[in-house]
Amino acid sequence: MTAPEILASFPSPDRGVWEIGPIPIRAYALCIIAGIIVAIWWGEKRLRARGGAPGTVIDVAVWAVPFGLIGGRIYHLITDFPTYFGDGPKTPIDALKIWEGGLGIWGAIAFGAVGALIGCRRAGVPLPAFADAVAPGIVVAQAIGRLGNYFNQELYGGPTDLPWGLEIYRRVNESGGVDPLNGVAIGSPIEVVHPTFLYELLWNLGVAALVVWADRRFRLGHGRAFALYVAGYTAGRFWIELMRTDFANTILGVRVNVFTSALLFVGAIAYFVIARNRGEREDLAALRADQVTLTPVDQAEPDDSPDDSEDDDGEDDGGEGESTTDKELDGAGKRDDD
Repeated sequence: MTAPEILASFPSPDRGVWEIGPIPIRAYALCIIAGIIVAIWWGEKRLRARGGAPGTVIDVAVWAVPFGLIGGRIYHLITDFPTYFGDGPKTPIDALKIWEGGLGIWGAIAFGAVGALIGCRRAGVPLPAFADAVAPGIVVAQAIGRLGNYFNQELYGGPTDLPWGLEIYRRVNESGGVDPLNGVAIGSPIEVVHPTFLYELLWNLGVAALVVWADRRFRLGHGRAFALYVAGYTAGRFWIELMRTDFANTILGVRVNVFTSALLFVGAIAYFVIARNRGEREDLAALRADQVTLTPVDQAEPDDSPDDSEDDDGEDDGGEGESTTDKELDGAGKRDDD
């Protein structure tokens, strides 16, 4: 094989699931979990650097992550409705099999924001400030998630002869039936296509770098870093979506996500510009201090303990051998009223 032939394409994984006894280990699920962990870890570091309390991102994620997964699945089912509830290859029961792939980012963001709002209110953190902190981590999590599409052999584009073309194989299960998700690759590649999952992965990493740079350079606040993430991501998703050849609902022959990306891009840019008038970045440390309730000194309860003139053994400076009653009478004029 010559050098040009070696560089002509790269292969897909031979499978996307491994069996450990009765338990299937799915690459897609592992990538999603890894992405969530990275997003939480990085978001926690960024929020603490902005004055947030330790553990806040984890507390909010308890709400945001489940909401996001449910929303992502719902959006996927809506945009791919015929696949599960029409003449498509899947059944309504398959709609519940989230571990096999199929999450729509816009549903995940929308529902995740609802969960994050609940968590932020419980934690006493403004949602826009929280969103700014987690924005780079979210887009990196999306990049990691795209590796799951690589293992699933999905979300690719049309045929290509470019040197980074992706080889697609026929996968079959143990019974010999075609099974792209659960099967094992056999034979030679059946086609070489644009790896649009890889295009989006690299684009997402670039967006993360852009958000981090702009946030440091301009001290973005009030949700502007998050708006920049949305604008950057949708700019890439727009042209990548046009390259994909997998099934999707369309409007006037154009994939729904193309319209969604365009609308969200415009909205994100508008918010980025308008929110500039909201002033400096939120000071989360000052906000935390304001939320702490301190008891004023002048409202402290009176001290009923004996005054400092008396020793621990019940004797005062007046001398030894006096009775307690005598001391109290002698010292009555010396004590302040409680």
